[in-house]
Amino acid sequence: MSGGGFRAALFGLGSLWRLNETGLLGKLNYISSVSGGSILSGILAHRWKELDFVNGRAVNFQEAMAEPVQDFCSRTIDLDAAIFGMLTPFKTAGEYLADRYDKELFHGTLLRDIPAAEPGQAPEFIFQATNLQTGCTFSFRQDRVTDAVLGVARNAEFTLADAVAASSAFPPIFSPVILQCAPTVWEKQLDDSSLLEMHKRIVLADGGVSDSMGVESLVEGVDILLVSDAGIHLKIIPRPLEDDILQFRRIRDILTGQTRSLRRQWLTGELAAGRKQGAYWGIDTEIGAFQATGALTLDNVKTARLQTLPTRTCRFDDRDQGRLINWGYALAAAALESRPDLASGAELAWPLPDWHLN
Repeated sequence: MSGGGFRAALFGLGSLWRLNETGLLGKLNYISSVSGGSILSGILAHRWKELDFVNGRAVNFQEAMAEPVQDFCSRTIDLDAAIFGMLTPFKTAGEYLADRYDKELFHGTLLRDIPAAEPGQAPEFIFQATNLQTGCTFSFRQDRVTDAVLGVARNAEFTLADAVAASSAFPPIFSPVILQCAPTVWEKQLDDSSLLEMHKRIVLADGGVSDSMGVESLVEGVDILLVSDAGIHLKIIPRPLEDDILQFRRIRDILTGQTRSLRRQWLTGELAAGRKQGAYWGIDTEIGAFQATGALTLDNVKTARLQTLPTRTCRFDDRDQGRLINWGYALAAAALESRPDLASGAELAWPLPDWHLN
């Protein structure tokens, strides 16, 4: 599940809604996420034990999962965190973000408190951040954290809020998120004193900096890969800011946009060539491209407008929430139908019919 603030969380919720109806949700082995997708994934991980699964389908999905996500996405959290981070010398904006997640969603839950990954029982949740020290993806899982340079730590006491905050710490406002760790929990011992310091003090930023779709951890070793992507589309700006400092925001957006585009082109190319199995759907995907006979809607003004919604963690009203959820659902359904190995025949109906997209 990709980054993109509450926009990605709501679009991804629609995707999960359809996966649940098909019975795939309870059969997933891995759920990998970055940034806004990690907010959704964190809520799913926290509430996994409350979901009542029958043949891979949670019969209480709407009340146990969808409603809490919608409630949280009706609040604005980024503005408060940014202001407190700038005005208070004792906490960073990223730390305020983690505190907010913990207070309102996770209530002190540690990563190891999430149900252990077990095929057919619970997936392995992977929350991806970017390590600003090593330049690598830093992954949080139920039983360990990993970094290509730092190695593996299996007994680190990180909270679920830490993982989600680090994964969604969009620079420069909310990053870095700095975490303390005991060097002795790392399996790979580093001799160099400067490297040893990185085992103690880990400096993290948004996972989308290194992988906007959260697929890096799942490139190898999985048989079917499903990707829900509500990341930002790079806009054409006829008159960009040219100030020595202000231009860097545009440069950052171009760099991340190019990385996202290249990764998406690679993934869709691999799927089209049959070298990878699975499906990809993005907020800017044309639903007609799937040629699904049972598609709930056609591309239209309503679906195009969703691409222009902000990727902040700010309040979304009922209309935008409903349409984002329905669009993620409709695209996931069309994408799955286009893959004979994934089509299930489960009945299709708008999750939130008041906000249909016809």
